[in-house]
Amino acid sequence: MLIAVCSLKGSPGVTTLATALGARWPGQQNPIVVEVDPAGGDLMARFRLRDTPGLVSLAAATRRRGGTDPNLLAQHAQLLPGGLRVVLGPVGAEQARAALGVLALGPLSPLRRAADQSGSTVIADCGRVDPDSPALAIIRSADVMLLVARPHDDELAHVALKLQVAQQWSRRPCFVLIGDGYPTPEVSQTLRVPVMARVPRDIKGAAALCGQSISRRGLSKSALGRAAAKIALNVHVTSQQPIHDGTHAPQLQLARPGEATLSAVPQLPAPSLGNGVVAP
Repeated sequence: MLIAVCSLKGSPGVTTLATALGARWPGQQNPIVVEVDPAGGDLMARFRLRDTPGLVSLAAATRRRGGTDPNLLAQHAQLLPGGLRVVLGPVGAEQARAALGVLALGPLSPLRRAADQSGSTVIADCGRVDPDSPALAIIRSADVMLLVARPHDDELAHVALKLQVAQQWSRRPCFVLIGDGYPTPEVSQTLRVPVMARVPRDIKGAAALCGQSISRRGLSKSALGRAAAKIALNVHVTSQQPIHDGTHAPQLQLARPGEATLSAVPQLPAPSLGNGVVAP
C-alpha cells in the first residue's frame, strides 16, 4: 500500500505526521517513510543522519537498473532511533527535484513497486503540493492521500479554493486537521467535507519525531502517537474498501449522514468561520 501525505499551503506538520504514522503502523509491519518533498527533506538534519543512502542514491540506482526490483526502495533506507525505516530526502530543493524527476514515474516508480508487495506499506511525505509539483505523480499513484491542514483562516482558505482540484489527485482522498484552531465540526460544515481525524498539538510527542527523543514507547503514550495509531488503522481499513466507479472512493471515512463527500465538493470561497480562533 502506498500512502501520500501532503498539504496545500505552508508546513502544517506533514513530515511529523508521516513519521508518526510509520512509527505507529498497526500489526508487525515496518513501513518505509520516504521524503519526496520537492522543497527538500527534514529528517536528515533532525536526526543527524548521513546523507546516503537516501532519495538521491535511490534515483541513481533507479536510473541504472530501471526501478523494477521491488526491494530497491528498502535498500536505500536508513533506520531512525527505534527502528523505523526512512528514505531521506536531500536538504536542497534542487537535488530533491532532480531525484523526483527520476522517481515519480507512476507504476514504474520504486515506491509503487515496493508498495505492491504483499504486506508492504510505503508512506510518502510529499510536502506542500500544487499542480506543478514533481511529487504529484506519486500522489496520483497512491492508494490513499492524506491532505493535511491546520484549522486556521489562511490555510483553510487555500483548502477551500483548491479542494475541487485536489480531490482529483487521488482515488481515496482523506482530510486531516492538525493542531488547535476552529472546531472540527465547524470546519467540516463550512468546507462541506468530512474530516477523517484531528491530530492534537503535542509538543512532547512531536519532540520524539524531531531527534529530541528516541523512545518509541514514549511516542505510543503521547497524544500524537495515539492519534497517529488511529489514523493508521483507519487508513488501513479505507484502503481495503472497493472504489465503485473505478476512479474515486465513494466517500471518505467518518462521513456523517447528509454531508457531502470530498469528490462532490464544489469550489468554495475562503471560509468565514468568525473573528477569533475557537478552541476545539
